[in-house]
Amino acid sequence: MKDMVPQFFLSVKHYTKEQFIKDFISGIIVAIIALPLSIALALASGVTPEQGLYTAIVAGFVISFLGGSKVQIAGPTAAFASIVAGIVIKNGMDGLALATVMAGIILVLMGVLRLGSLIRFIPFTITTGFTTGIAVTILIGQIKDFLGLTFMEAPVETMGKLKQVVLCFDTFNPMTFLVGVLALGILVVWPKFVKKVPASLIAVVVTAFFVKVFELPVNTIGDLYTISPSLPAFHAPVFSFELMRKVLPDALTIAVLAAVESLLSCVVADGMTGGRHNSNMELVAQGVGNTCSALFGGIPATGAIARTAANIKNGGRTPVSGMVHAGLLLLVLVFLMPFAALIPMPAIAAILFMVAYNMSEWREFLSILKTAPKSDWSVLLVTFILTVAFDLVTAIGVGLVIASLLFMKRMADVAEVSGWRYLEDEKEIADGDHVDLKPVPRHVSVFEINGPMFFGAADKISKVVLEDGKRVLILRMRSVPAMDSTALKSLHKLYENLKKKNVVLVLSHVNQQPMSIMEKAGFADLVGRENFAGNIDDALLRASGL
Repeated sequence: MKDMVPQFFLSVKHYTKEQFIKDFISGIIVAIIALPLSIALALASGVTPEQGLYTAIVAGFVISFLGGSKVQIAGPTAAFASIVAGIVIKNGMDGLALATVMAGIILVLMGVLRLGSLIRFIPFTITTGFTTGIAVTILIGQIKDFLGLTFMEAPVETMGKLKQVVLCFDTFNPMTFLVGVLALGILVVWPKFVKKVPASLIAVVVTAFFVKVFELPVNTIGDLYTISPSLPAFHAPVFSFELMRKVLPDALTIAVLAAVESLLSCVVADGMTGGRHNSNMELVAQGVGNTCSALFGGIPATGAIARTAANIKNGGRTPVSGMVHAGLLLLVLVFLMPFAALIPMPAIAAILFMVAYNMSEWREFLSILKTAPKSDWSVLLVTFILTVAFDLVTAIGVGLVIASLLFMKRMADVAEVSGWRYLEDEKEIADGDHVDLKPVPRHVSVFEINGPMFFGAADKISKVVLEDGKRVLILRMRSVPAMDSTALKSLHKLYENLKKKNVVLVLSHVNQQPMSIMEKAGFADLVGRENFAGNIDDALLRASGL
């Protein structure tokens, strides 16, 4: 556990006043960026505006304090919006709190068990597919507020929301649309001229001013929600085995997504700073941060790539900047939260449109479709379609299954068992091709196995067919890096068939992992240790004496 030390404690050992000033300024700037985003993402998640700030405050502080990255900024992110909204509608706030606590415990266990490196085994096609799918889900979910529509129903599924958009389009509010366009225009144009002040903050201030001063018929946050400036209060979630069983799939999804998003953010941060994060410590911090967030009324949180990048660009180099960001948001919650009631809903929708666009990875999506093998883009499309049409749990599960099956097929296609060419067949071999051939006694047959031997390729061992008169079979296994029990069973069957024909089996150059499998199963003793040779020359020498 020596390496499980938060970066905060490593950073303060050589902390300077100059660095504190940089961290403090960066923390303030990141807090200004996080303020409208936290509110917008909370509304997209189906919870109250202040719960987005609770998440950024509690989880943001804890994850910075305990994290394995010096510059990670955590809080609510778009990736969780559709998941959280679905949990709240199906199981209420108690279900969300319990799912988040369970996800936090899973994340802590992943970190303690050193599973940080396992995240890389999730294929890029799956992460791109569900990320683009989440972006489309967010976009569709905000059409209602951007156009000022009034739905007849309140569907959870994305397809249901899209259906309501079509059915209820006659309730279109032109003024709401114009306010949304104004906000969207500010979000697009402002960063081209002013980079220090976040465009999202300007968008909400300008649109709130116009709606308030001119008394426009546009819904604001205050029209739809009750704004509470109270501090985050401790609230223990309701525990029951029935509820735990219902939210377990959601908890696993939150844990996996939080791990993937936070570690991806850490990798991006490492590239920008030249540093190196501790992935296992980061998972522990994410777990504790999410648990604390749920206990104080927040929603799931993870590392936010955009806010982390902003932190780095503005001079933040230690976890102090993330803690300052959380502290400033706490002050905003207490003293300025009532002003959030003035923010128009189409401005929130416009902010989320930009969030969806920035996270969509559409360039990578199109690149995979154009250049990747059919198996890769098929996984991408399946994951994307299932994310939009159903939910992230189904998308990730099905995507991983398909990706695993396709990978096993590739490995099975690579694995092969082939017989040697012999000197007596030299007349059938082109001149000069036999220079590396070795003399093999007439009573010996040599087959070579290439590639991993697992259940998907185990049947290829049955391709070993001996000619009449052969008394020794040499299996050359130098190119077999791994073997599983199914392949060993096929090998055992081959041995039994050879034994009935009084043919001796000699194994050449068996690598460490296959040898370990054979020894544990007793196969090495069954064949006879003397029939294991270190290389093909020793194997041929052994066969000559039989």
